Amino acid sequence: MTNLHSVAVYIAIILPFSFYYFLWMYPKRWVQCCGSTIDPSHRMAQISHVLKLIQILAVLSVSNLRWPPFYSILLIISGQYLNFKVYQLLGESGTYYGVRFGNNIPWVTDFPFGYIKDPQYTGCILSVLGCLCWVPWQFGFLWIVGYLLMMTVESSEDLSTRAEVASR
Repeated sequence: MTNLHSVAVYIAIILPFSFYYFLWMYPKRWVQCCGSTIDPSHRMAQISHVLKLIQILAVLSVSNLRWPPFYSILLIISGQYLNFKVYQLLGESGTYYGVRFGNNIPWVTDFPFGYIKDPQYTGCILSVLGCLCWVPWQFGFLWIVGYLLMMTVESSEDLSTRAEVASR
C-alpha cells in the first residue's frame, strides 16, 4: 500500500465526520442552502449515504477479508441492531439532525435510549470494533476517533445556533 493510498483512505474515513461537524455547528446555513423546497434532514441523509459508501469502499481497499472470529460477528450484529433501533425510533428527521434544522422531534425513551449513551454512535463503534479483524488498526482507530469526536461535539448544544422552525 502506497502512502498516497493511505492518505486517501484517511481522508475518506474523516470525510463524513467533517460533514456532520459542519451541519451540527452551522445548521442555519444548511437550512438556507437547502432552501424551502428541500428537507434538510433528507438531503443530509442522501449526502451521508454517499459519504459512508466512499468511506466503506476506501476501508475495503485496505482490508484483509477472511472469516471473522465469533466475537467480531457479535460486535457487528450488536452495533447494527443499535443503529437499526435508533433509526426505527427516530426516523430520518430524528436521526439526521432534524431538531437542529428546526423540526419538532419527540423525545424518545424506549430502548436503547435511556439505557445507552449515544446509542447510534455506540452501535457504530461496536461495528467498527467488529471489523478490526479485517481493517488495519490505524484506520479502525481513526474511524472510532471520528465517532468519539462527534459524540463529544453533540453532547453540548448551543440552542441559539438552531435553525428556525422550517416552513415547508
